[in-house]
Amino acid sequence: MTIPTVDVHAHVLLSEVDQLVEGLPGLAAARELDARRNGAEALAVNGGMIRERLPLLTEVVRRLAAMDTEGVDVQLVSPSPSHYHYWADAEVARAMCETANTAVAKHCAHAPARLTGLGLVPLQHPGLAVQMLDHALSEGLAGVEISSHAPGRELSDPAFEPFWELAAETGAILFLHPFGCTLDERLDRWYLSNSVGQPTENAVALSHLIFSGVLDRHPGLKLVAAHGGGYLPTHLGRADHAWRVRPDARGCAHEPSHYLRHLWFDSLVHDPHVLRELVRAAGADRVLLGSDFPFDMGTTDPLAALRAAGLTGPDFHAVRGGNAAALLNLSAKEPR
Repeated sequence: MTIPTVDVHAHVLLSEVDQLVEGLPGLAAARELDARRNGAEALAVNGGMIRERLPLLTEVVRRLAAMDTEGVDVQLVSPSPSHYHYWADAEVARAMCETANTAVAKHCAHAPARLTGLGLVPLQHPGLAVQMLDHALSEGLAGVEISSHAPGRELSDPAFEPFWELAAETGAILFLHPFGCTLDERLDRWYLSNSVGQPTENAVALSHLIFSGVLDRHPGLKLVAAHGGGYLPTHLGRADHAWRVRPDARGCAHEPSHYLRHLWFDSLVHDPHVLRELVRAAGADRVLLGSDFPFDMGTTDPLAALRAAGLTGPDFHAVRGGNAAALLNLSAKEPR
């Protein structure tokens, strides 16, 4: 049996969602916050970058051609995080998530053997998030993409317990992908909002899930962290020490590093030495190939980035696609 090459971190831009929220009062405030967090220089660069990549983000034929060039057999396609819109009220949030879920399913239906999709849920409305996870699964999607927090709610919030429970029961994939950083204007120059902010948000979100005991209560969760989990997986020694010596840090049953073996991480860390350490810390069976297709903060050659880590043959092929194929229940495909 051959193993497909599977990229679990690839995005789609949904014009249907943009049209639905355009002109709503909350959108202007959200864009103002985004501008403050990123800074004017970053926003100017982002506009051109998105325009240049728009065909790859929207056209299935162009996506498949790029996948062929990269040697990728299967993509797990998630909405651009710009579609989260966690400012929306319940009515708008329901319409937006249903629209996004249906649009992603339609996009992937053009090439079902090569594209598997993820939908969206409104984290700002935990009860509705449960319903929208159900909706995403009913559309044939593998799960949903979530950010690192919602306004006023961390992922450790007890209100999310029914959401975690349903995700664990159904085997839904939860792709943890931050959008924006709460350090705000401190990161508004030199694109620190992304290069520092995203890995910070990953680390904070995963820490809330670990220390609050969410992973103890829902051991069946299939949670994949983008960007290699940010700073967390390779810097857990301090957290383990806090857990051992401080009773106020002991909200989980085991040392924090124990839970790395109960999560999945994509390989997008931009450094072969860090990737090797991620594999060591989490285990080769917990790392999945990721490219952040087609954004500029990703890689256009995820296999080359993986080869640079110098993993053993079995570990290389596990990360290349074996782990994702098992996680997504993919049928065997010819590797490239």
